[in-house]
Amino acid sequence: MRHPDYPFTLFIERTLAAPRSKVWRCWTEPELLEQWYCPRPWQAREVELNLKPGGRFNSVFHGPQGERMPLTGIFLEIVPQERLVFTDAYSEGFFPRAESFMTGTVELSDTNDGKTRMIWCARHASEETIKQHIEMGFEQGWNAAADQLDELAATL
Repeated sequence: MRHPDYPFTLFIERTLAAPRSKVWRCWTEPELLEQWYCPRPWQAREVELNLKPGGRFNSVFHGPQGERMPLTGIFLEIVPQERLVFTDAYSEGFFPRAESFMTGTVELSDTNDGKTRMIWCARHASEETIKQHIEMGFEQGWNAAADQLDELAATL
């Protein structure tokens, strides 16, 4: 859904059953991220994370017909257990990339009953890229991935 206060921003807000420490692990451990980050039947593979500002956040999405979609980016901000900000506008070391699709944010907080509130945002620079993301199935895809994250975190 579009964010009411920020133009060109899409977001989902979910309550996940697992505690925040387990959800954080799913976002920050490559072997866990690979298990949920793409809606099935797609898969995230070759995940490389360097959890520091300017550190890499790379992966390759693999489709069921052999499609490959490499994703190259970096972390801009990391607040352990609370917030990740990442973008494809740069590659590791803050080297500018020719094209950028989005900057992502993930905010995690505790609920009163021991669950995790997750707000996942995609910020775009233009109406063109936000429309492209919507047409790609933003809401359905990110909710499917969040379901997979919820399932995985419950097993940890």
